[in-house]
Amino acid sequence: MFTKNYGNMDVERFRDYCLSKLHVTEGLPFGEDVLVFKVAEKMFALLRIAPKRDGVLEEPTANLKCDPERAVELREKYRSVEPGYHMSKKHWNTIYFNQDLNEKEIKELIDHSYQLIVDKLPKKIKEQLF
Repeated sequence: MFTKNYGNMDVERFRDYCLSKLHVTEGLPFGEDVLVFKVAEKMFALLRIAPKRDGVLEEPTANLKCDPERAVELREKYRSVEPGYHMSKKHWNTIYFNQDLNEKEIKELIDHSYQLIVDKLPKKIKEQLF
């Protein structure tokens, strides 16, 4: 289910990298084609693993939380970064796997998204988890 390669990053490596982060859980709360990654019950990544439009299978995409200023910079720099699909356009980006972002850059965006969530956790929860 997670093995097809779509260019610079594939869904299995994306999934494995997200799960390598401390205290990350995954689930399918929005249906079988959207894998959601959370830390302390807060979403930091959504992975559309089998998106279809008009019945045609499309490439996977991921939504990642992002600092608003950085989000705009990324959208201007990369054609593969757009405002978050079905998310806050200010705080989330959608990234396309097989365009101009390489795997290292996508991992950096995952790290950024994860860290934004961790930094906003209440002190008590951070002390329990980290």
